[in-house]
Amino acid sequence: MPRIIHFEINAEEPEKIIEFYKNAFGWTIEKWDGPMEYWLVMTGKGEGIDGGIAKAEGEERIINTIGVDDLDAYIKKVEEFGGTVVRKKAVVPGVGWLAYFLDPEGNLHGMMQSDPKAK
Repeated sequence: MPRIIHFEINAEEPEKIIEFYKNAFGWTIEKWDGPMEYWLVMTGKGEGIDGGIAKAEGEERIINTIGVDDLDAYIKKVEEFGGTVVRKKAVVPGVGWLAYFLDPEGNLHGMMQSDPKAK
């Protein structure tokens, strides 16, 4: 069953929000060594999920990402049941495939298919 596997916080000034979360909650935040400005957020050990911080590009401020085993199939399901894909399937190099959608109430979510060989 698909589950939320990642959250993303989008910020106009990521460096400021990074310091906030480090200081307020003690989260470990490290710059990702990928092709875009992105910081990986580790919220601690044990149960829970980790996430990321990105520069806002017009998206909602917080995006929950749902892990799926077949992104193309879930894109079809989202559309079939009244959702709208707002960012088409795209590669996240070395991580997998990502798409964003709005649910029927207009809430933004991501869907990620893991694929370490993605280019």
